[in-house]
Amino acid sequence: MPSVNKTTAPVAADESEIEPRHLPLLPAGSSLVDSAAAVGNLIRFLETGSVPDGLFAEDVCFDLTLPRWRIQGTNARDLVAARFEGHPSPGTVHVERVEQTGHGFTIEFEERWTQAGQRWYSREMIRADLVGPTIVELSIYCTGDWDELRQREHAEAVNART
Repeated sequence: MPSVNKTTAPVAADESEIEPRHLPLLPAGSSLVDSAAAVGNLIRFLETGSVPDGLFAEDVCFDLTLPRWRIQGTNARDLVAARFEGHPSPGTVHVERVEQTGHGFTIEFEERWTQAGQRWYSREMIRADLVGPTIVELSIYCTGDWDELRQREHAEAVNART
């Protein structure tokens, strides 16, 4: 697998940051990365919790932004653990949009799952950088997980405006 260039930014003693990665520029005349396999494998992982072979690089760099917190890491084990901590049950993913980029893809989706007797909901966007079909960097933006009460409150607010 080709290596990814890394640089380290200075970090204050009380801050925790991960190393930013800088992917190589595309050579002139080259095409976009083919992201179809990675997108399909990512959706499979999100729905089943099973990690397809080669989906994440062992040293995958991830940054999960939640409404009131941020989780960062630099390996596949911690990424999968963060996923299971927030979404321990299988569910369904409804993809609203996927766009291929020069280094991977972006995906916007809704997710639903059952946990502790309730149906949960979230909206997320992910930017994924690839080397081949393998994700080497992820930025994940999540609305937060909405329980049934929060979903009803939202539906009522939307209905009140229409």
